[in-house]
Amino acid sequence: MDRYINPFKNLKLDKEEKEIERAIENNEFVEDKDFAKKKKLYAKYARETLEKKANINIRLSRRTLQKLKAKAAEQGIGYQTLASSILHRYTFAS
Repeated sequence: MDRYINPFKNLKLDKEEKEIERAIENNEFVEDKDFAKKKKLYAKYARETLEKKANINIRLSRRTLQKLKAKAAEQGIGYQTLASSILHRYTFAS
């Protein structure tokens, strides 16, 4: 007979996750009123970010490019992905 193995047994929660868990357990968790709207918006952002539409060339100072690469490395992503994300967020910010 197969035994159920809890995949969350050794899960370590960060401070924010622990606060969310505490709020849920104490029936204090309140879902965002605009959750459905925000979910739809972020899904749109994800689709548009992942779609390859066009390549561009842009000239940056060496210092700016070095800083961009450093910020991307901190986030564990490529610098071109970070640049695209920044431009996307700026362009679609309300």
